[in-house]
Amino acid sequence: MSYRLRDEGIGYHHVVARGNNKRRIYDDDRDRTFFALHLTRVARKFGWRIIAYCLMDNHYHLVLYVGEQGLSDGMCELNTGYAVHYNRVHGRVNHLFGKRYWNNRIKKEKSLLNAIRYVVQNPQRAGGRRELEAYVWTSYPATIGRRFSTIPLARDELLALFGQTPERAVAAFVAFCATMADGTKPRWQPP
Repeated sequence: MSYRLRDEGIGYHHVVARGNNKRRIYDDDRDRTFFALHLTRVARKFGWRIIAYCLMDNHYHLVLYVGEQGLSDGMCELNTGYAVHYNRVHGRVNHLFGKRYWNNRIKKEKSLLNAIRYVVQNPQRAGGRRELEAYVWTSYPATIGRRFSTIPLARDELLALFGQTPERAVAAFVAFCATMADGTKPRWQPP
């Protein structure tokens, strides 16, 4: 059975890659730091703008703007380079990532906003009970100005979707991310 063709057109994409058999792809912050540096290099090389991200233990989410250089070559370089490094550092062999990465090209502003919210809420959706700004391996704390991002973030581009002044945009973004797409608060789920 063959895979269906990807929509890798110019525009925004929500991208996800998960560990093989849902196993961890980051053992510690050194792994996440290397991934962040590697992602930074790949994003610059392929002209991606990173709008939002979340590095969970066994998968990651990215919301990116992909230009003319496309998505697949960059994703191949990102996942292969990280897997080779991870396997060397941790004395592993074979696949780190499971299936090929998943992507969804986002064509509407509402869908883009919901994808960003979904990505930054991911730790809470996975059972985390802390406030969103406490999750340092998401773009949320950097977007609201609470910490520096380890990954270059197109913060101004994201905030322009929420307001004309930085203060109003941040306040609107915080309010938007405090609810789910249906207007309810994220519900706690056991890990």
